[in-house]
Order: sequence, then C-alpha cells, then structure tokens
Amino acid sequence: MDTPLEESGAAEEVACHDCAQVQTLPPLGLRSVARCIRCDAVLDRREPPDSTPLALALAGLFCGLMANAFPIIEVSLAGRVRSNLLVSGPRALISDQMPVLALLVAFFSIVFPLLWLGAVSYVLLRVRAGTRARELGPLFRLAERLRPWAMTEVYVIGGFVAFTRLEELGRVSIGTGGWAVAATAFLTFLVDQVLDRRHVWDSIRRPAPVRGPGPTLGCPQCDLVTTLPEGSRCPRCRCQMWRRKRDSLNRTVALVIAGAALYLPANILPIMAVGRLGRPTPDTILTGIGELVRRGYWPLAIIVLFASVLVPVLKLVSLTWFVVAVRQRWRWALRFRTRLYRLVDGIGRWSNIDVFMISLLVALVQFGVLATVEPKAGAVAFAAVVVITMFAAEAFDPRLMWDAVEGRDE
Repeated sequence: MDTPLEESGAAEEVACHDCAQVQTLPPLGLRSVARCIRCDAVLDRREPPDSTPLALALAGLFCGLMANAFPIIEVSLAGRVRSNLLVSGPRALISDQMPVLALLVAFFSIVFPLLWLGAVSYVLLRVRAGTRARELGPLFRLAERLRPWAMTEVYVIGGFVAFTRLEELGRVSIGTGGWAVAATAFLTFLVDQVLDRRHVWDSIRRPAPVRGPGPTLGCPQCDLVTTLPEGSRCPRCRCQMWRRKRDSLNRTVALVIAGAALYLPANILPIMAVGRLGRPTPDTILTGIGELVRRGYWPLAIIVLFASVLVPVLKLVSLTWFVVAVRQRWRWALRFRTRLYRLVDGIGRWSNIDVFMISLLVALVQFGVLATVEPKAGAVAFAAVVVITMFAAEAFDPRLMWDAVEGRDE
C-alpha cells in the first residue's frame, strides 16, 4: 500500500532527499510505503522486523565467503582442465598489464559485497541487541554508500555471458563457487528489498528535532531534519550536511564530458582478443552482442545491448538534460525528470556486465595455441565510462531542479 504523505498530524519530520520537501512521516503498517507528496520519492517502507534481513544478510555473508573459497567455472579442452576462483580474474588482469581494471573487478565483485553484507549484519545485530553505539551511524552510512558498488548481481549476469562464450570451446561446468556467487547475489537482492532503513536509523538514534542557529537542513544520508549550521556533522550518521551538494553542476558537467569522450573508444576499440589456433580475433562490445544473437541467446543479447550500449547513453543524455534544465529554470516535467534521475542513478552499475565477463574469460581461456583470451584497451575505456557516469549521477543534486523553479540559486 502506497501512502502519500500529509504535511501535518504525524510523528516524524523528514526532508525528501530528491526534492528537499520537508514533511511529516505518518506511522505505517507492515508492507506500507510512504511517498513524498511532491516528487513521489519513497521516504519509508515498512518491512519485517530486524530478524528477517539479519538472517538473510548472515546467510549472504556465508555464501559470499564460500564463493571466494571454491571454483566458479571449470572448462575442459583437449584433455586440459582449467578452473577459476573469484580472485582469479583480477590476478589474470594484473598479469596482462591491466592493474586498474583488476582493482575495479576485485572491489566490485569481492571487497564491496563482503563489506556491505558484513556492515549490515553487524549493525542489525547491534540494533537487535538494543545497542546505540556511536559507530553504528557512520557504519550504516558507509554500508549505504557501498551498496551501488557491490555488484554481485551484475557479476552473475556477466558469468552467464561468459558461460555462453565458453560453451563453444569445450565442456563447461559450474563449480561450487559459481552456485555460491548466485546464492550471494540472490540473498543480497533480498536483503536490499526487505531492509527497513528508516527503522534502522531510528533504532540508532531517535529522530528528535535537532535545533541550532542555521536554516533547516535535511541529512542527505539518513534524512534527519536539523537546524544546525551548514557544514555541521549529522548527529545521527556523522555525514557532513550542506543545503545542497557542493559544486554539483560543475562536477556533473565535467564528469559527463569525460564519460562522453570515452564512450566512443569504449565501443569502437576491442575489449578483448579471442585467439584460436594462434590467430587472435578482436572482439568489441557490439561483436560480442552479435555472437550471442548468432548462438540464439536473444534475451541475454538484449540485456547486454541495453546495459552496455544504451544505459551509458541514457545516463549521459539525461544528466545533460538535467543540468540544462537547472540552468534554464525549466518548470515542466519536474516529477518526470526526478523519476528519470532515480532510474539513471540506479541502473548504471549494470553496465559492468562486459567487464566481469572479460575477467572470467581471461582467467579461464588460457590453453596455449588452442585458445586464449587477452584483454584490450577498449575494456579499460568501457570500465572508465561506467565508473565516471556513476560518479556523475552521484554528483548531480536533483533538489536543484526544484530549487530552480522556486527562484533559488545553487
């Protein structure tokens, strides 16, 4: 049940993180959703008690550790067998002189997912025990910041793409680690869906009004409303609070320009070279999609086309539109633009499918003259586009679009 907020008559005062509207959050029943009265953003979603996400997070952490301990995929070609661990992809990329790409793969597929699950588990355990330690707010804020960068679900799709490419080489089987990765991705998704974030924040610190000499400020991380001076630390999560993100438009423009400059080489340059019988064949993102179509994997080809080709364009065009709209103080389609911002901010991570696919193939397909896979410069350019556009979406402050029509400056 979705509940639009009223501006009076309930318990907690919150500031919408997308449009800055200060409003009162009413008590909600289980499975109810409270939305902003102005931009329709979800401000609260009442989910099951802490025990459900805690159990799922602990199970996900266990599966994540298993995923790092056991082989993911095994390939057999001409009597030779190769298998890989999660860490094998980054190691292979380092061996091929791609240290930056190796670090990105390692952090996105190993470090950040485990950190996120571990931080959420720890916070929920302390909340369930009734503890209100000072470190819980900053730790849960860190977990919230890490969530977009924990990409186990994206890694699984990349693994499916790699599996289809490996099938033409020889016998392929999924190892214990592969099933553990899939289980981790599924459990991570469930935790993300059932975690009642506002309940966690309220358990860390009750949302009593914090008064001070400054204007009304809403914490960008935990939505606590205060009147502390700009630049103060949030009493609950210790996030530094400003009326709006500092230098938001200039940072967004710079990052969009950088992403647009890299987009063309990312799609034209080969992302890897597939060698068969000593003859390497360059492979771009588009030729990889064509290979999936040729082998009859239409749904997977559509997913890769959307995630790797169309999503970066959507992000670059949308963010450019948002900046122009703020500069020109356009009043039309405000709610649509805000919803579009939420979309582009959430889907950018899925563009990393090809990056994970390359890391798997580079680690597995090393059969000498029979078959090899080598990463190429296009993979680095493409990974840079994904990361830069994610930073660009994070740099943009959607509240500026609403400020613009109210005659406020950045």
